[in-house]
Amino acid sequence: MVTWLYRNILGPLLALLRQGVSPDRLALCVAIGIVVGNIPILGISTILCAVIALAFRLNLAAIQIVQAAMAPTQLLLIIPFVRLGEWVLRAPPQSVSVSDGLALLSHGVGRAIVVLWDAILHAGFAWVLVAPFAVFLLHKMLTPVFERAAVRIK
Repeated sequence: MVTWLYRNILGPLLALLRQGVSPDRLALCVAIGIVVGNIPILGISTILCAVIALAFRLNLAAIQIVQAAMAPTQLLLIIPFVRLGEWVLRAPPQSVSVSDGLALLSHGVGRAIVVLWDAILHAGFAWVLVAPFAVFLLHKMLTPVFERAAVRIK
């Protein structure tokens, strides 16, 4: 597992530092990749990361590497985001579970979207509230890490 993480995530990020990406910009790319990679709406994180990277002239490779690595946590955080959205909006809790979601998907994505529309909106709303703070905190935490890494590799 450690070898896989180094080869597929940490190694490419360190290579970007060696190529001249600043530690601050790399930390921002990683923070955005983590947060957008955990958006509770399946199928949009790759496109959203690409749009953000292009709009803000960030390193597309760094953001995409990190957001792709977030797939397992993205799935784990869907229901907590739904519950947070319901709580914030004071909406009645819906019966949402992983097994129900997979069963719905077996009948087609369109059908699943129609049935789960309220849950998708609640989760998306909660993510929009949390995302800016999460990017800010992760960026502040990761910048010194990448600064130390940049000093070590030079």
